[in-house]
Amino acid sequence: MKDLMAGDIMVRPVVTATRRTSARDVGLQLLNGFYSGIPIADEGGRVIGMLTEFDLLKAAKEGKDLLKTSAEAIMTRAEVITAELDTPVSDLLKIMVDKNILRVPIMDKGEIVGVVARCDVLRALIEPEFVTYALGTRRFWRGFVPSAAA
Repeated sequence: MKDLMAGDIMVRPVVTATRRTSARDVGLQLLNGFYSGIPIADEGGRVIGMLTEFDLLKAAKEGKDLLKTSAEAIMTRAEVITAELDTPVSDLLKIMVDKNILRVPIMDKGEIVGVVARCDVLRALIEPEFVTYALGTRRFWRGFVPSAAA
């Protein structure tokens, strides 16, 4: 993992929403995209917030009409922590754990180009421990030697 950078594990293309996007439309995108949060960008592409499932649930609990509510009205406005393409994954891990962050937008020259979520970092930590080798129908796990009868 020490040689991996954010650009190596980020999810792309990244889906963003504008501040004027309805909360309902963001919710539909979350459901269709199988992720739990989406960056909100201004007209210049700068990340200005994150809108998560939690934000949508909170708005619904407060009785807000998600069709008439803008992303900007309910997004998490705390300073959005971003990282660059060449940020080491070990640094992303530290940021996520220390600041209890689920996802980090990845930037290149001021533009968002991807997102790294906790599961992406976890995958980078776990997958190197497994080596898959296909020979016919056999699959080998590192450290496991199949018997001759297999």
